[in-house]
Amino acid sequence: MAENALILVTGAAGQVGAVGRTVTGLLLDRGLPVRAMVRREDDRAAALRAAGAEVVVGDLLEPADVSRVVSGCRRVYFGLSVSAGYLEATVLMAAVARDVGVDALVNMSQMTVSQMSLQHTTPSPQQRQHWLSEQALAWSGLPVVTIRPTVFLDGFFLALVSPVVRDRGRIELPFGRGKTSPVAAADVARVVAAVLADPGPHLGQIYELTGPRSQDMDGIAREYADALHREVTYADIPPEAWERELHRVGLPEHLARHLVTMAALHRAGRYDRLADGVERVTGRPAMSVRDFVALHVEEFGGRRS
Repeated sequence: MAENALILVTGAAGQVGAVGRTVTGLLLDRGLPVRAMVRREDDRAAALRAAGAEVVVGDLLEPADVSRVVSGCRRVYFGLSVSAGYLEATVLMAAVARDVGVDALVNMSQMTVSQMSLQHTTPSPQQRQHWLSEQALAWSGLPVVTIRPTVFLDGFFLALVSPVVRDRGRIELPFGRGKTSPVAAADVARVVAAVLADPGPHLGQIYELTGPRSQDMDGIAREYADALHREVTYADIPPEAWERELHRVGLPEHLARHLVTMAALHRAGRYDRLADGVERVTGRPAMSVRDFVALHVEEFGGRRS
């Protein structure tokens, strides 16, 4: 396996969590050649190019685009945001990767698929597609490494709650008394970059990634309070009211259903899980909620010390 083989990173201009963008930067810092796939030319694409990546524009649902961007690459990171076309994109990537003969394909999946089977699925079309995608990649015979994070801190615990934490000192989510172990996208990116840099020892492995602690939302709120040096409490809101708010702000139906399902799974305790994948691959423990909030203190209405 060539040490300096060209590495393809899909979703390299992603927004929430920006795993692909962070992976690109980490690989470039290691002196590795990276082809960064983006959906459009914009400031993020320009920044990737300025950092040293070969930037290519394409659509993961277009066969010609996927063939063009994978050609010449020996390692691939496949990550796609919540999308109704996720399964189609996965199968297309598998077909192209087999044709090209890639040495390693790192697949971003969802940890909840480890609790799914033909008899036990979830109402989320996205999670079902992730589970089916894992089956398809297994059938493909490709050298795959599967990354299964729990819920990203950057989504539910930053993007969706920061305005209410900032304005009212509350985390408002319909998670009930369920425990959760969210993981920072930065930690997920560190795992992906480490695997892509030296995939040999990881081929065929499934890495489940969680934060360092599984706790209920009152415990999460205490970590916010410690980081922000002010009172923060958890308010368990009715799932129906939260779902109406998601639709009110105009989220696409596919995404809204996915988020509603994730909230229901939290209430049911399905995210009460701990795994050492982050530390096992990177040698460093996963970031705590407190440390994550401290990194984003200004978005929660605080000031950096």
